[in-house]
Amino acid sequence: MKPIGDQAEQFVSLARALHGHSSEASWVMMDNWNECIDACNACAAACEHCAHACLREPEVATMVDCIRIDLDCAALCRLAASFIGRESSYSPSVCDLCASICSECATECAKHPMEHCQVCAEACRACAGACRKMTDGAVSDSTVSIGISG
Repeated sequence: MKPIGDQAEQFVSLARALHGHSSEASWVMMDNWNECIDACNACAAACEHCAHACLREPEVATMVDCIRIDLDCAALCRLAASFIGRESSYSPSVCDLCASICSECATECAKHPMEHCQVCAEACRACAGACRKMTDGAVSDSTVSIGISG
């Protein structure tokens, strides 16, 4: 989310000065990061909700794998958002792992017909895609070094 009007220009100028980047490629990458942070936070919330809802299912024993991966996925998504937010040089590695666990969580949740599982599966797929987009951009765009080169 970007500020409006004069504040937007001030924000962009300040952020570029702080990061020493003025290229459009840098800002495209930062947009990818913001998208990834949002997707990670949304996924974590969906996974936490799904795990909680699974615990209320009549046959909770059949939901154990779903609950476990939901909790792991939520924790890793929160970690990834934190790493990206502070521009850690480990962000690409953490996001690569996040994309993997989100894909696995999506697969597990998609096995179950409950709405909370289907919503979670969709959030996981979106997060996996955003993480891959972020890490692909970090690897393929050598002009962008915000937090990537450490």
